[in-house]
Amino acid sequence: MKLKCIIVDDEPVARKLLREYIDDIPFLEIAGEADNPLKAQSILDREAVDLVFLDINMPKLSGIEFLRTSSSLPMVIMTTAYAEHALDGFTLDVLDYLVKPFSFERFLKACTKAKDYYQLKVKAEKNAGIQENYFFVKCNGRIEKILYDELLFIEASLNYVTLHTINGKMIVYLTIKGIMESLPSELFVKVHKSFIVNVQQINSIEGNLIHLGKSEIPISQSSQDEVMKRILKDKMLKR
Repeated sequence: MKLKCIIVDDEPVARKLLREYIDDIPFLEIAGEADNPLKAQSILDREAVDLVFLDINMPKLSGIEFLRTSSSLPMVIMTTAYAEHALDGFTLDVLDYLVKPFSFERFLKACTKAKDYYQLKVKAEKNAGIQENYFFVKCNGRIEKILYDELLFIEASLNYVTLHTINGKMIVYLTIKGIMESLPSELFVKVHKSFIVNVQQINSIEGNLIHLGKSEIPISQSSQDEVMKRILKDKMLKR
């Protein structure tokens, strides 16, 4: 399996370094290059691309603006000299954020994360309709089995997510977007940009707070009505 990727950066030196890094990773294959997002979009329109290495500060349209205006981008890893935009990137569901200059080791780690996410997504698509009650994650050098029934909620923190289970918590190198796409939608609901909850584990809801075990999880104000519909599922008894 190879991930087809494109480089989007207005600096020739930066594109050259990325080409060299990509050539050294067996599971990556370059599908094209662009010096601005508009040219990148034309590549995306004609090529099946799995991963985009995206700079931020570019002419005509910045990388952040490109993310905000494009509705169907593949996986994105930001490659930029501007560390202050990291939060914006993760809010827009980028897989990772590399601050220039970055080492090959750091680049490989980000690409491995993309490969793991891609494989997780493919597996979820293959298993659509197959009732399974668990998934696996890598944590501290081990592969851990997580049962849906034991997973209370998931909390995002930039590069990582924390899985809060009835037996404790695990920090894993995944995005909240990636893990959400692999979970059954009838059991898990994203209630906030940083939180996914297990509906079956909810004790009560008070205002915009979900009480779940000893934890209180906020519900995003902008999506509160939709979240409540997803959680209640017409099971609210009325007089």
